[in-house]
Amino acid sequence: MPARTGFFQVVNHGVPLEKRQKLEDSSRKFFGLLSEEKRKIRRTEKLVLGYYDTEHTKNVRDWKEVLDFVAKDPNLVPASPDPHDKELLEWHNVWPQYPLELKFHIFFRDQTTYVRLNHYPPCSAPDLALGVGRHKDGGALTILFQDDVGGLQVKRKSDGEWVAVKPTPDAYIVNVGDIIQVWSNEAYESVEHRVMVNSEKERYSIPYFFNPAHYTMVEPLEELTNEQSPPKYKTYSWGKFLINRRLSNFKKLNVENLQISHFRISELADKLEGALSINNN
Repeated sequence: MPARTGFFQVVNHGVPLEKRQKLEDSSRKFFGLLSEEKRKIRRTEKLVLGYYDTEHTKNVRDWKEVLDFVAKDPNLVPASPDPHDKELLEWHNVWPQYPLELKFHIFFRDQTTYVRLNHYPPCSAPDLALGVGRHKDGGALTILFQDDVGGLQVKRKSDGEWVAVKPTPDAYIVNVGDIIQVWSNEAYESVEHRVMVNSEKERYSIPYFFNPAHYTMVEPLEELTNEQSPPKYKTYSWGKFLINRRLSNFKKLNVENLQISHFRISELADKLEGALSINNN
């Protein structure tokens, strides 16, 4: 199924219901705080973890507010997208004073995995706004819990239609990210998706973005390529890619933000001309 759609739902997964409910309850408590309280831990271009309510997807502002935290604290990432800049930065989690249970124990190592708490307020003009605009996830895998309001839509490859992902009680939605598309040399494909807003109901979701270490060089796996199926992507630095994509969260860019299509070998001549290169050359 993932090879055809890039998305699937998992049930009977063994994740204790009470653990997910505890996180969901904490998310509702946090987003229920006054704006001035939430903005005490507001993200900036330098302090990239915490609360944010003006994020952009493909240069369009999203109708949502988020709280980001990493699985490994501190998290090491490149200081800039510049391929010649070897400096590293530490991303540190910032936690609100309330609710106290949001500060989790950390048991991970050498990765850039992070968790996001999403809140989509009701929108009086749902035809004029998107919770999140169309996009593909740049990492390896995304594991998503969504509440019963729904709103997630996936673009069907066969005809380009947007298909709603109906909420299934106690299920997790899993989708392939760009890294697995490159590693598998397109045996598995990352798929465009978006989030619609609701005129009457607020929506909560919790995605877990499973990502490798910043120093990972992403390229098609050798065992999956040969003369008949040559590599379709040029090697690129995940850390530099991540930092470049993060820049577009805070401001509109003059061009589309970086995509893995910019590293597709058959399209390099057109797409890399004049664009920022973040590979290891």
